[in-house]
Amino acid sequence: MTGGLYLGGVQLPFVSCLRVYLPRESYTAEEFSYLESLLDPAQNTVSVDARELADSLGRVSRALPNPLPTPDGDRVRVLTMGEGEPPLYAPNQVVARSIAGAAELLNGTMEALANLVLSEEEWALELARAAATHQHEMPLQTRSSTWGIPFSWFTLVYANDRMEVVEANGRILTVRIQVPVSIALGRAERFLDMLGQMAPDLDLLTELQDLSHWLASFDAGGVLELDYGPVANRVHPDDSPADVHMGLQCLADGDFTGAAAAYRRLANRWMPIRQLARAS
Repeated sequence: MTGGLYLGGVQLPFVSCLRVYLPRESYTAEEFSYLESLLDPAQNTVSVDARELADSLGRVSRALPNPLPTPDGDRVRVLTMGEGEPPLYAPNQVVARSIAGAAELLNGTMEALANLVLSEEEWALELARAAATHQHEMPLQTRSSTWGIPFSWFTLVYANDRMEVVEANGRILTVRIQVPVSIALGRAERFLDMLGQMAPDLDLLTELQDLSHWLASFDAGGVLELDYGPVANRVHPDDSPADVHMGLQCLADGDFTGAAAAYRRLANRWMPIRQLARAS
């Protein structure tokens, strides 16, 4: 059932994640005790994904119109970079992320749509309930994107970084690219300097500033992971990291033709996927 359920995720909105795994010493004793309580000795990356998918399906099928998760949906992923290396931890922090996401939704241009799901009073009540169950004020270690991967994320990884390709029944379930936080941060800062000089008006610059600030808040001994999710089945093998890096380098060198060509390759690859969000 677990494998079948997880494979069903390819029919749902494609969700990709950028997450940071941290060593044990990055947490307080209380925080790590909580993480340990969420670990299943028999879990692996696929089983955690399957449980998260089941949790998501459970939320949308609840009788009560409350889209916010409960602490029962908190999971922890564990990553070991090599034999003899210490384990690294990445809690999904689904309650904390949902609170932050709901607050952004209610204060943005989609407020009217959000109030069609719940009234303003109901949102306030449900957010208060969720906040009451949220016990640990840890920095959010996961970011997610639906129907495509932001191009800014590709600046942090290279195709020759550590990569895991997860397959089952002839289908690619996901591709995960992992790189030390210190290296990813260095790449972000390099492109920030480049864009600040050559293209200060690009939206990519603002996105990279946000990513750089986020990464700088974590232990340098952590590992950043770009998890494609089910969209990997449509794009792997993916040249997007190379195209983003090449396009930015061309921009820095004044080669606007090369930069435009790299952008066209990216657009041709990702525009059809983003258009699926509006498909009937």
